[in-house]
This record gives sequence, C-alpha cells and structure tokens, in this order.
Amino acid sequence: MELTKMNATIMSKFGQSGAAFSFALIELAAKNPDIVVLSSDMSTPAGLDKYKKIYPDRFFNVGIAEQNLVGIAAGLASEGWIPIIVAQACFITMRSFEQIRQYCGYMKYPIIVVGYGAGFCLQFMGNTHFSTEDMGVLRTIPGMTVISPADAGEAAKALTAAIDYKKPVYIRFTDKMGCPMVYIFEYDYQIGKANLIKEGSNAQIIATGSMVSCAMKAASSLEEQGVSTAVVDMHTVKPLDGEAINKDAKLIVTVEEHNIVNGLGSAVADYLVENGINVPLLKLGVKDCFSQVGDYNFLLEQHGLTPEHITESILNKIETIK
Repeated sequence: MELTKMNATIMSKFGQSGAAFSFALIELAAKNPDIVVLSSDMSTPAGLDKYKKIYPDRFFNVGIAEQNLVGIAAGLASEGWIPIIVAQACFITMRSFEQIRQYCGYMKYPIIVVGYGAGFCLQFMGNTHFSTEDMGVLRTIPGMTVISPADAGEAAKALTAAIDYKKPVYIRFTDKMGCPMVYIFEYDYQIGKANLIKEGSNAQIIATGSMVSCAMKAASSLEEQGVSTAVVDMHTVKPLDGEAINKDAKLIVTVEEHNIVNGLGSAVADYLVENGINVPLLKLGVKDCFSQVGDYNFLLEQHGLTPEHITESILNKIETIK
C-alpha cells in the first residue's frame, strides 16, 4: 500500500481502525477470499460498515460475547479461514484472555485479534473501558505477537502484514478519528522491525502507538534545549527489536499509553538486563494506577504523557545522571 501525503492525510481522518478497515481490509479481502471478519457489536465504531456491505457473507456479528468471538474464530481458523476479530480492547484482551491463550498460544491458530479503543480512547466511559493492561496481558502468552501502530497509515500496514504473517497477532488501536500523522511518505513496514524516525546522539526515546507523535514533538523541544534525541517507533512490542535500542545512549526513555508494568518499558528493561547493557532507563506511561475520568488530553496530562510533560521528565532525569 503506497502512502502519499494526500492519502496519509485522508487515512488520519478515519483513525487507525478506519484506515485499517475502510482502506486496507477492502483491498485485502478482494485479493484473498479466505479472509473473514467477526465482531462483538463493534463493526460501526471500528469502521467496518463498508466491508460489511461489500462482503456480507464474510462478516459475522456474534454480539457482546467476546469469549465466544474467539472460539468461533478458532473454529474458522481450523478450517483454513483467516479470521480477523474486532472488539473493544479492554474486553477482548481481559475477558477473553483464557480463550486467546488456548487457541492462539497453545493451539497456534493464526487469529488476528484487533482491540479497538485501546489506551484512553474511550475517555468518559471510564476505567472499566480504559485499556492500559492489554499489551501486558497478551505479551505473556507464548507465541503471541503484539503490535501498536503509530498512526492510521501504519495501522493499515500492520493489518496487511498480520494477514501474511500466519501467526496469532494482537493489534491495538489507540486513537480516534483525526489522529496525528507520523509517516507521510512511503516506508518499509515489517513486523518485529522497529523504525528509527529521528536521529539523535544523547537520549533515545522508544515509543509505541499514539505516543510516537508525542515523542517526536518532545524530541524537537529537547533539541532546542541542547539535547540531541533520537526517536524509535517500536510498533511491535513483542517480539521486541533489540537491535533498534541504542546501547551507547546516555538515556533510554520508553513512552506508552499503557501501564508501565509489563508494557513496552518492561520489555525494554528485560532486554537491557538480559544482555548486560548498562544504560539508564526512564519508563513513561501509566504508573500502575487507575485514572480520574476526563477527556483525552486531561488523561494524558494526568499521566505525564503530553509532549510538554515528556520533555520535562526527560530533562529532570538527565540532570540526575550528569
């Protein structure tokens, strides 16, 4: 899929799920008759209406029954279909953990699990609907791949790659319509291979999902204050691309719209320790707590995840290691 400045802009207006399902999925389904989509009453908010109209015989709404959703997908996968299942991220990962563990992990069925509304996307629906544990939950399952796209165009690329991957994959969508663009022009996307999107020699920010655009803004601010800062889009949290980590950086910072426990930060920390790499690590994200409910920006402010807060946290950390 070629991303020009124009269609990247269009995709961003639809959001990650809209780009993946309204653009990529239509094209992919036309080429591959084995693709089927299942949803737990999430088709319209996830941008699947066009797909349903074009391929009504390859779409199944199982209702608000996420555990059953995974079971049906497993049955279809066992018969050679390529099932893509779509539900709210908090429910498909936590309510259906056992089913995903058994069918995707233990039985290795190549189901593509799509979590819509991850992170704080659902705003005023509150902590019951916030999904800040989903990556941590599913990365514990052997053989499970965990992907968090940076923008709408990357979401479309991730879905395309997941279909060809032929392994169980979880893709989390962490934004709504009108998401910031990170990638404007065409680039190579590969599951398990991070993208270095900004060079820098002092600090390295490793971000995933919606936080990549925030990390880019923070890096620009840091440059203005004399801190040369690299930014890595770690779109695949599992398997982690350890080669993308700068072992010579003065500081490594992870940024995620997720709990810092067992998320991207923990994955990077594991890699550093296991490989004997002695670099200071600053983990930015939800600090193992529930949130005071509010709009999206309020939630980011609360957890120090705005570009301004990220910049300040990095500067404060650098002061402690001079």
